[in-house]
Amino acid sequence: MKIAYATTYDVRDRASWPRRHLGLYGAGQKIAELLQKAGAELEFLGPLERRKVPITRLKWLCYRRLGQSYYSPVEPWVAPHYARQIEAQLAQSQAALLLCPENAIPLARVRTALPTVLWTDALLGSLVDFYPYLSNLCAETRRQLHAVERAALERCDRVILTSQWAAQSAVDLYGLPAEKICIIPRGASRAQDLTQSEVEALIAQRPPGPCRLLFLGVDWQRKGGPLALEVAQTLNQWGLETELWVVGCEPKEVGDRPNFVRAFGFIDRATPAGEAQFAHLLSSAHFLIFPTQADTFGVAISEANAAGLPCVAAAVGGIPTVLRADVNGRAFPVGAAASDYAQYLAAAMADYPRYQALARSAWQHYRRHLSWEAAQQQAWNYLQDLIAPGEGLRPDPGDPRRLTLNALARPHRLLPGLSKGFRA
Repeated sequence: MKIAYATTYDVRDRASWPRRHLGLYGAGQKIAELLQKAGAELEFLGPLERRKVPITRLKWLCYRRLGQSYYSPVEPWVAPHYARQIEAQLAQSQAALLLCPENAIPLARVRTALPTVLWTDALLGSLVDFYPYLSNLCAETRRQLHAVERAALERCDRVILTSQWAAQSAVDLYGLPAEKICIIPRGASRAQDLTQSEVEALIAQRPPGPCRLLFLGVDWQRKGGPLALEVAQTLNQWGLETELWVVGCEPKEVGDRPNFVRAFGFIDRATPAGEAQFAHLLSSAHFLIFPTQADTFGVAISEANAAGLPCVAAAVGGIPTVLRADVNGRAFPVGAAASDYAQYLAAAMADYPRYQALARSAWQHYRRHLSWEAAQQQAWNYLQDLIAPGEGLRPDPGDPRRLTLNALARPHRLLPGLSKGFRA
């Protein structure tokens, strides 16, 4: 199968990606790799050039003075410019399918008879008033965003999303037919490919103290840094020696930095030294702490579980799909206090054999449900069905790698309207 792979960035050049998009672009790279591994031949249509119009700067300044946000990628001239580039390349292509692993904008105005697939973590409409950069939008941007996304969804034969939350949002916002939607959680962008014996050895090497909490994120505030700091402080006050390891940003605490905080800054994983340092931190910590205020999926959880590192996180966005209580950690309600996190962590560390069992369970959950290997067969079958319906091989229902909505949801209740007609 030959697939036309449309992106606004260069999938093959990680060094060219800005830090703020490492997660999104890294996922696009991994999707490309899994499709190639499954036997697809990819025809890369990126990086697509974005048309720049000077008036966007003026609009941004004007709306900023009014106290509103403005998002230029949904301006009416952007999608047609992407479409012309894609159509020109498709005219010379033998591709059987068009796939975009980014957002809906590049597909919104494309005219093609090819089956078309959008594979993203969540629709842009789901992020309005959820992510800071799409909050408090001006009426013009809000209207354009929904118009361009609706146009893209009408052209798509399949929309692959990462969580129940993202899927329910797509249904609620656009009335997207359930049969168009697939739920496939994303694996870690650069996970270590560890064997069971290797993971068990790493877990066995972790000392029972001090408790090491790993915080990952380039945005200290949005990722819940202040709450992570309070959790570590609470545990120390309770007598459980605890360290907070901060990767990706600088802690912005008030006053002197507590001596239990270790800041590692941004680690460039594109370098061998950076990758080795990151792997060492994942292997040596006891928990990933991820009390994020807004997140569509939480790829950091997949990264952590891949190293046998259980997680505590806020139950926002798609995280409840990823994090199962006492299987790979626990998701806490939005607004949970630092003491709620601390009680769970203290109990886990007090019974260290139980902690080690949880760490092993986290790795097993990753392998079965959150790895790219687990996603590969399911995604490949869906794409094959678009080209030759009914001819794609179906995974054995007993195969633990098969992703099902019920399996991912337990013990969480299924969202209304998603139990039928939903491909997962």
